[in-house]
Amino acid sequence: MFFIFGLRTKVTRSGVVTAVCRHCGNQAAQVISRRVTKFTLFFVPLIPVRTRYTQQCSFCGTEDAVSADEARRLPVG
Repeated sequence: MFFIFGLRTKVTRSGVVTAVCRHCGNQAAQVISRRVTKFTLFFVPLIPVRTRYTQQCSFCGTEDAVSADEARRLPVG
């Protein structure tokens, strides 16, 4: 008997916020994304292993990590 297991990451777009970019300093749209990595068994996602939030600037394209609390606090529009 053998088992097929692995990890799968799913990226969902949480929203867009107008804010000042941490890298370039311009006020532009910032895309907030949520990345969830789950342990899979026989291609069925079972257990969430890691959750990350990122903020990507639409002006310069830089992507920064954001804490979960900060991602929830941002006024998504």
